[in-house]
Amino acid sequence: MSTKITEECINCGACEPECPNTAIYSGGTQYELGGKTFDALSNDFYYIVPEKCTECVGHFDQEQCAAVCPVDCCVPNPDHTETEDQLLAKAKKIHPEKAFAELSAATSRFRK
Repeated sequence: MSTKITEECINCGACEPECPNTAIYSGGTQYELGGKTFDALSNDFYYIVPEKCTECVGHFDQEQCAAVCPVDCCVPNPDHTETEDQLLAKAKKIHPEKAFAELSAATSRFRK
């Protein structure tokens, strides 16, 4: 499942630069996906675009937004449940230029 940012967000912005998929945007900011621009998913606090979130699978052993969030408001999004294979496929689609190594405990929270 993708990660989401709850209403407890204090808008510190720590999460945004940590996302390897540029899936995090500040409140009110439009996002880009597939060459199209979409309205913000939140106007009040940072948000994560589910279609761009891979839970950092293929990149890190945990969601980087959650790792740096000072108020623990980056949590699993139950509305967007995905398997490790689905998340890796999404990462490969987002980053076609990257050669992903075989998943391990260092590149997927599912392997811990």
